[in-house]
Amino acid sequence: MDAFRRGWETQIGNDVFRLPSFSPDTMQDFRAEGRVAKVGDAAIADLRVASATRTTEVSGDEQDLITLYVVRRGAWTLDGPRGGDALVIPAGRFLMRRVDRLSGFETTAHIRTKFFALPAAELKPLLTNHIITGPVNSGEVRLLTAFSDLIHTTMADLGVPGVKAARDTLVELAKAVAKGRFDDVEPRLAPALVQAAKEIADRRLADPELSTATLARALNVSTRTLQRAFATVDESVTAYIRSRRLEKARHELTLPSGRPSMSELAAHWQFADGSHFTRAFKKEFGQTPTEYARSHQADPLLTNRRRADNESRG
Repeated sequence: MDAFRRGWETQIGNDVFRLPSFSPDTMQDFRAEGRVAKVGDAAIADLRVASATRTTEVSGDEQDLITLYVVRRGAWTLDGPRGGDALVIPAGRFLMRRVDRLSGFETTAHIRTKFFALPAAELKPLLTNHIITGPVNSGEVRLLTAFSDLIHTTMADLGVPGVKAARDTLVELAKAVAKGRFDDVEPRLAPALVQAAKEIADRRLADPELSTATLARALNVSTRTLQRAFATVDESVTAYIRSRRLEKARHELTLPSGRPSMSELAAHWQFADGSHFTRAFKKEFGQTPTEYARSHQADPLLTNRRRADNESRG
């Protein structure tokens, strides 16, 4: 627990969001991993906690911020506002609220959640009833969480202007969550939209229904909006899907046993037929699938290296 608190205070500090004190009985077996980042006057955390946690009684300590919890597994229970009923956020739900004081919470074991502490000034006009809740698979929440993943992977390389841009985009995406709709003419949100679309596509690569239209529906935007977002990174949705499918097929060609046939690979990864798959594969990698598999078998060291590369990419 002490190591977790030190890491939090080193990365986040106490000026954005201060951790409450934890109950001694939960500190003894505290097991957690995650990543946290301070983004200007905002903070984000991606947490996986194996042990149940509970804070001690909290009093005083005024704050003025918006907190957002996106719970993927387990349940998070927050102290109610000003002595009101506790707020339970089960798996598959999010909760956004305005807080004016440090408050306590409890979590179940094996919880997996994303947490956001956001500046109140720009968001509190949208939280007239102080609490907004809904499903984590809404398009707006998907955009926000995908962008937080992008921040975690790029934070070390962001200069002062980059941190400000990331902070402003976080606030705009939080506004979209609060309003339940995405501003499809806001150019700063394009990277988040691309990242969210890629994450959904990567989970559905074998789905014959995967397309620009299905991704746009999942993110609650128009197909044109999604296409414009991909154009900002000089990519197209269909090209990304095809490239990732070919990567998956290439990985299967490295399997030591049970390797599928060309026709099976083509069918599984949604190519029209074996010939179409072979042409696309050669255009992408400079070899036919058969040539690739043969050269791969001939060089075990290269096999291991390519397998590790494929696994790291998805």
